[in-house]
Amino acid sequence: MTQEWQANWLTDRAFMNLEKSYLYHKEHEEVTVEPYIPDLQHHHWYVRNVFKLDDKAIAEDKIWLHLTADDYYKLYMNGEFVGQGPAQSDANHYYYNRIDVSSFLKVGNNVIAVHVYYQGLLNRAYNSADNRQGLIAELWAGEQLLIKTDRTWKAKRVNDNQPGVTFGYDTQFTEHLDARQSERGWTEVSYDDSDWAHALPAEHTDYTFVQQPTPQLSVYKKQPSHVEKLTSGHYLIDFGSELTGQFAMNAHGNAGDQVQIYSGEELMPGDQAVRYEMRCNCLYHDQWTLSGDIDDFETYDYKAFRYVEVQGPEEALNPESFHAVVRHYPLDEQSCVLHSSDELMNQIFDICKNGVRYGSQENFVDCPSREKGQYLGDNTIIGHSHMLLSGDLRLTRKAIEQFGRSSFVCEGIMAVVPGHFMQEIADFSLQWPMQVMTYYRYSGDTAFLQEMYPYAEGLLKHFEKFEREDGLLENFTDKWNLVDWPQNLRDNYDFDLSRPVGPGCHNVINALYIGCISAVNEIRELLEVAYENRLPSLKKSFLEAFYDEKNRLFRDSEQSTHHALHANVLPLLFHIAPEQSISAIVDMIRTKRFACGVYFSYFVMKALAVVGEHALIYDLLSADDEHSWGNMIKEGATTCFEAWGKDQKWNTSLCHPWASGPVPLLIEDIIGLKPAKPGWQEIAFCPKLPASWTSFSLQLNIPTGTIQLRYENGEWSESFPAGIPVIRQ
Repeated sequence: MTQEWQANWLTDRAFMNLEKSYLYHKEHEEVTVEPYIPDLQHHHWYVRNVFKLDDKAIAEDKIWLHLTADDYYKLYMNGEFVGQGPAQSDANHYYYNRIDVSSFLKVGNNVIAVHVYYQGLLNRAYNSADNRQGLIAELWAGEQLLIKTDRTWKAKRVNDNQPGVTFGYDTQFTEHLDARQSERGWTEVSYDDSDWAHALPAEHTDYTFVQQPTPQLSVYKKQPSHVEKLTSGHYLIDFGSELTGQFAMNAHGNAGDQVQIYSGEELMPGDQAVRYEMRCNCLYHDQWTLSGDIDDFETYDYKAFRYVEVQGPEEALNPESFHAVVRHYPLDEQSCVLHSSDELMNQIFDICKNGVRYGSQENFVDCPSREKGQYLGDNTIIGHSHMLLSGDLRLTRKAIEQFGRSSFVCEGIMAVVPGHFMQEIADFSLQWPMQVMTYYRYSGDTAFLQEMYPYAEGLLKHFEKFEREDGLLENFTDKWNLVDWPQNLRDNYDFDLSRPVGPGCHNVINALYIGCISAVNEIRELLEVAYENRLPSLKKSFLEAFYDEKNRLFRDSEQSTHHALHANVLPLLFHIAPEQSISAIVDMIRTKRFACGVYFSYFVMKALAVVGEHALIYDLLSADDEHSWGNMIKEGATTCFEAWGKDQKWNTSLCHPWASGPVPLLIEDIIGLKPAKPGWQEIAFCPKLPASWTSFSLQLNIPTGTIQLRYENGEWSESFPAGIPVIRQ
């Protein structure tokens, strides 16, 4: 439901008369983008308002603050940090947060202080570079509007945080903090803002405000696991595992003293220096100038790091103050806990859980370092894992809706949303209806299914334009044909995957097309929508085009005689492969194993589950060869990697939740827990435990309650939510 506001949208003077940029377009369209305004990049703006509350207002059970900002805000009340947001979104569906701030307020004078940030670059991380900036807020006690943003609020652009260089894919800036220019105490009631200007309400805005359907991020302090003094004024800090957030500390030195802060995911080989020029194309080097007073350091934007190196005047630094301010989507540690007698599998599960934890921000992100982008295809795995790990379906639901709404740019749906970076990947678009159905199986949310259905039909309508006479897609140049990533892990897939794709008809996109139509058919049946079932004829066309009857395998394209892993896994997964080919495809997987990227390994294992090859699934899961999660463990992973090993991709990020496939595979296909009816109203429990497991335990939160399983030397102990039927093997 959209929100009507009595408050004004406040904006900094520099943005007041700027024409708003429309940055949406098809990826391959030639468009003219207005040049960025450098002076408005990395723009920090403080806004505050002092107000008085009486006993009656404070007596209300809840006092709600409705707040949003563009691009982003951090909120303080009476000097205390409250929260941050919003989740990035487009102006025509812009999220605001509804925050219970009762515990931060008191009788008498109070202050709301908001640090608004406009990044100003076109990228995957922010909906920025569009000249939209500002904030709006209302404070409510019951039906009484206590305060609202208007021209009585005070505002000031601050310059104590200057941009360094950009890194990643223009994802963020290094930050140069100058404590000599800081507005010390500006979040406190007592701060003197008499020399600040009154804020300016914008005369016209084009936002449609919608309450954010997900909670604000969990933000908390974490102490280092180890601090080592290397030389005078030179410290190495280890937080024990990769995390997302900001490094923070305080110092007391001479005015003008410089402190250098280097962060990274790993150390340099054989050295105690942090690899801050990271393999994933991020430069994590921030600078801090001291004021001569006691100063606090904390960057505004977040990073993905484990190690920090601090260099500065020895007498100025306070090692006791070193800590991280961690941020991620709220995750109850006890929501999903797995432990087995296979210690390697425990470690694999943990790095996947950590990868999903830190890769779940206000959106799912493919990596929280280089891109910070929510990619549609990644979400097939991340969303599936997150629903199991958290028991919270809201972030997955929001992601699915955001991608559906991207159809205003292209009915075939965009590959990365939100953000103003326009990218289209055919393989990812075709997975969107499958994600809708996975969410439905966990949620039972028929109303949401109905809401998403028109987008699914629009998606098919878009792809149908590229069908040839037999129904197969040919020369699909509208979007990138990915197959797998990185490109060196496509098992020599024999088709020209240049951008735009080469001429002809190839296997993977057509297999995904059939899988997509199958998922849309499921949606139609659930919603009782009449339709013509084209699947039998499409599968027949697929077999005629790609099936090699002699070898009982599938070719990569009509013109090829090569049988890539990818060209055979998807026909198995989507029930295209004839019965006589199943053993040959399984033998291929047994031989080639993961001759693919980490992303595609999820499909390999799910295809094996379709044909009951659970022992092979576990063999692949528990391996420690070059292409395995075990190899990540050998290379020191604390979160799952983007590739099987650090050097198997030219810019590998060491936190990439698309590699979390072991989570759903272990729970659904090895332990054998699935919703038999949507929303877990009926549970399927069909364990396929490996013989090597002498014991295991699982606690899993689901919408209908908590499942607890324990297995010890052949003996089971089970607890399922009361009144929920359990279907056993």
